Amino acid sequence: MKHNVMLIVASLLSLLLTIIHLTQDVMRQADGTNMIPIPVVVFAVWLYGTLMLSDRIWGYIIMLFGGLIGAGMIIIHSRAGVISNSGGFFFVWTLFALSTTGWFTAILSVRGIWTTLRSRRPTLPAQ
Repeated sequence: MKHNVMLIVASLLSLLLTIIHLTQDVMRQADGTNMIPIPVVVFAVWLYGTLMLSDRIWGYIIMLFGGLIGAGMIIIHSRAGVISNSGGFFFVWTLFALSTTGWFTAILSVRGIWTTLRSRRPTLPAQ
């Protein structure tokens, strides 16, 4: 399987798990404390970067940030003590799956950035 296809699939899976996870977070919040339009804009940019810019440097950067968001969810929740207090199997499973796919997306994005930048570097002429 091509690396770019794996990156697109991993990024879309991370995006899906992030949406599921944030839905669970919103369901547990008190009324009037959620800011729904902000994540929707972030998700739209992430989706656009994944599907339309997947072979460009900006697409790799957007997917890198998306992967880091996914990877950081478990860290944010573990420091706040939410994992131990949630009591929900699916909530914790989503955190583990999201962190795993987030790191995988971030690693493949860094690899894509590195490969793209290396291919743009001019080579010295042979003497």
